[in-house]
Amino acid sequence: MSVTVDPAEVAKFEAMAAEWWDLNGKFKPLHMMNPVRLGYITQQIAAEYGRDLDDRKPFEGLRILDIGCGGGLLCEPMARLGATIVGVDAAERNIPVAKTHAELSGLDIDYRHTTAEALAEAGEQFDVVLNMEVVEHVADPLAYLTACQQLLKSGGLHICSTINRNPKSFAVAILGAEWVMRWLPKGTHEWHKFITPDELYDLIRKAGLDPVDRKGFVFNPVLWTWSVSDKDLSVNYVTAAIKP
Repeated sequence: MSVTVDPAEVAKFEAMAAEWWDLNGKFKPLHMMNPVRLGYITQQIAAEYGRDLDDRKPFEGLRILDIGCGGGLLCEPMARLGATIVGVDAAERNIPVAKTHAELSGLDIDYRHTTAEALAEAGEQFDVVLNMEVVEHVADPLAYLTACQQLLKSGGLHICSTINRNPKSFAVAILGAEWVMRWLPKGTHEWHKFITPDELYDLIRKAGLDPVDRKGFVFNPVLWTWSVSDKDLSVNYVTAAIKP
């Protein structure tokens, strides 16, 4: 097993594998956030590679990796946009769930039970690496991000989202999501593993990437909606970086 994979973290997501596509199940918060995540990802890819999102398959010819793909919530839209998509997850039980859903949706997606490090050792290369809500679950964030960097072609795009570490994130992501709303099982997140935006930028640079953007994903509990914010990175946030 890879040095950055945390077996206890993998076990948490293995236990929830069957619920990936249940809109009202344990991944309800992710389904609610997913349109905002997708909007950010597609705009960054389009900007980096000069693609028009109004085209029928704007990402045709691009090879994209989704690390920690879960049930395929990001892989499926990437495939529909024309990308050649590889989805990998350290939690073995996620892969058959993802494969079955892709087949039922008529999509050709290469799902694998493996790790970023194993792919890097095999010499795999991608135009884009999606690294969404994974870095807060690994044992060694710098080693993990270095593997992500190695997987990118020169000039490739790395998109990484995670959760900030502060009293508000504890109240929202742990007390709110796990204890009050019970969207997630208690213990899904560990607050001490959360990473501040400045810490993540520093890790990204140490891994050999150039950060170019960061935004917040903000939940409005009154409107019950997610949005992208230039200023509010207090809980969920996303970064974009380029391999020189």
